[in-house]
Amino acid sequence: MSSSSSSDSSPVSSASPDTALPPAKEPFTLTTVVTGAQMLFVAFGALVLVPLLTGLDPNVALFTAGVGTLVFQCVTKASVPVFLASSFAFIAPIQGSVASFGIPATMGGLFVAGLVYIALAQCIRVKGVGIVHRLLPAVVVGPVIMVIGLALAPTAVQMATGEFSDSITHSQALILSLISLGVTLLLSIFGRGMLRLIPILGGILTGYLLGLAMGIIDLSPVHAAQWLALPSFTAPTFEFSAILFMIPVAIAPAVEHIGDMVAIGSVTRRDYLKKPGLHRTLLGDGLATSVASMFGGPPNTTYSEVTGAVMLTRNFNPRVMTVAACVAISLAFIGKVGAILQTIPTPVMGGIMCLLFGSIAVVGMNTLVRAGDSLTAPRNLVIASLILVFGIGGMQVGGGQFTLQGVSLAAILGIVLNLILPPAREGE
Repeated sequence: MSSSSSSDSSPVSSASPDTALPPAKEPFTLTTVVTGAQMLFVAFGALVLVPLLTGLDPNVALFTAGVGTLVFQCVTKASVPVFLASSFAFIAPIQGSVASFGIPATMGGLFVAGLVYIALAQCIRVKGVGIVHRLLPAVVVGPVIMVIGLALAPTAVQMATGEFSDSITHSQALILSLISLGVTLLLSIFGRGMLRLIPILGGILTGYLLGLAMGIIDLSPVHAAQWLALPSFTAPTFEFSAILFMIPVAIAPAVEHIGDMVAIGSVTRRDYLKKPGLHRTLLGDGLATSVASMFGGPPNTTYSEVTGAVMLTRNFNPRVMTVAACVAISLAFIGKVGAILQTIPTPVMGGIMCLLFGSIAVVGMNTLVRAGDSLTAPRNLVIASLILVFGIGGMQVGGGQFTLQGVSLAAILGIVLNLILPPAREGE
């Protein structure tokens, strides 16, 4: 999933020639169909986690993940074997935006955030990839990603301890959250093969079964739900304050997109930054995000666990992702799937959120470490420090329709400081 950075992989340029691999596209076969369904299974836990944490409809998220993947394939001419689904980087901003502006206005903000990807794609097409590194160096992107991960860490703890669950006691909540978290950790660290690719799904499933055994899950909504039902689509509305709140959030996942393309390229031994080109892949990602918001779904991003599954299965055929997308769209219209997901106890999600938000913060820290810049140099120290304090500390600038706070304020502050402060002197 894109919640964990994929940029640790080796550069594409070091890969073997394309001729060492099978053709990029192969006909649809039974193996293609089975592998495609398996890819969705790998992505499923992370895919539905985002809507469950943000108050969106998980069936809509399934639908928009499938549609978004197909949009991406159209833009890139089905040349990249990636699956697009719910972005973890937007969890905290969506939670804050929904609380302040409501779901329709949040969708409007996310629609415009997708346009930021598109604008960046056009800049890259004209100016090259270097413009990204000039505007968004590691000293800006790293702390912003950390803010995204840590801004709502208290919410994760409150969910894990049962503060949002009237029918669950504190001790029951701790049992559910800690066991769910423990299983997720065990699968992540000690899992082998496919098990290592589904730690979130394993944690949620364990927590759910435990909740059933403890008698704290009400299955009546599942019995009442229809087998076939339209997802609860929500049309976006456009409010300036919600748009201003959401636009800067697009910076971190847009930059991470480059790492994702490098990662899948190192697996398949093809340079996707050149063909179909980073401008095309980023355009596909942006269009997928904007299209998702038109239906009320979370923003889309390329999934790193699916990249891991591609590496494990050695199936580099992009048509596999077409199958995964179609299966996701089909599942979206099964009403009982959404009903079951809605009955997952809040502490189960809270336990996994504790790991998730911390992991996002570590990705930001790793971005800084890998860049190798000295954080004690006055320029870098100022930029990183102010981003963290303004973003996590609750600083707010403006009022009414022009309020900036949280990730939005932190990202804009970092970009401005990076542009106006003189470069670090030699030896700093």
